[in-house]
Amino acid sequence: MSTAAIIPQERIQSRIIVLRGQRVLLDSDLAEIYGVTTGRLMEQVKRNQSKFPEDFMFELTRDEALAAGLLQARRVDQEGDVDLKSQNATSRHGGRRKIPHAFTEHGAIQAANILRSEAAVQMSVQVVRAFVRLRELVINHKAISSKLAELDARIGEHDEQLAAIIEAIRQLAEPVLPENRRRIGFKPSSD
Repeated sequence: MSTAAIIPQERIQSRIIVLRGQRVLLDSDLAEIYGVTTGRLMEQVKRNQSKFPEDFMFELTRDEALAAGLLQARRVDQEGDVDLKSQNATSRHGGRRKIPHAFTEHGAIQAANILRSEAAVQMSVQVVRAFVRLRELVINHKAISSKLAELDARIGEHDEQLAAIIEAIRQLAEPVLPENRRRIGFKPSSD
């Protein structure tokens, strides 16, 4: 894979999703990024299962996969279980027939190591950069949110102060006329 064939970081970032509170790449996306089939990737993962603890890679539950629209149910039996595989070796329906796996940042790097191809090594750098960039965006987002909350609090304080000033000006602007005042000036005689 030449550097011209490297998938842009933004495209990788767009494929990173959050599952179970972690940022992950699905097996099919990671396989495409590394230039292999999903089957080949998962074959290597199975051969090297000890290199993929639960915090590196996990299999989605059937409900997670169906809820996320990652699977298409073929049949549902009386117990509500979903049949994901076709009886034929090849299906004309398209879509996934197996529950997807999710790879964390560390799992994606480990996958590049077990694939041992130059393309996977080059792309693993891009994958790490994409995860790092998303982390930076989250940190920046939190910082911006914090600043906005601080500004909102300040504006709220200023609003209260301005309201008090306006009320004081209104009170000063109202004429105060005593009720028992003596009139000054000429009094016409009532003849």
